Amino acid sequence: MATIVGVLLIVLCLIGVPLANFDGSSMWGIFPGTPELVTPGSSVQQLGDGITEYLGVAHGWLYMIFLVTAFMLGRRAGWDLPFLAVTLVLGTVPVLSFWAERRATQRVRADHSDLAVT
Repeated sequence: MATIVGVLLIVLCLIGVPLANFDGSSMWGIFPGTPELVTPGSSVQQLGDGITEYLGVAHGWLYMIFLVTAFMLGRRAGWDLPFLAVTLVLGTVPVLSFWAERRATQRVRADHSDLAVT
């Protein structure tokens, strides 16, 4: 779940939101405007709107599922509260969700090696 949520969040942050919000003006006064590429109502901006609208909703729902399943895994695996809280918080930060999943997987494998599939 953390991988799926992380990939969706990266696509939203790096592709969808910028395309949806570029209106041809300069960005932060640093990057020049690109009125010929991204203008209000252009196909590029509509693509950005579609990405943010549909992937944004999917990401929101999947993130809630991630929180619930990570919490249930933590309780079932007997994680202490600080480890569980850090795992849940890491899932909210782009790219750190991948590290959270790796960290949790290593912990479960180490603590429950008798249940590991070989």
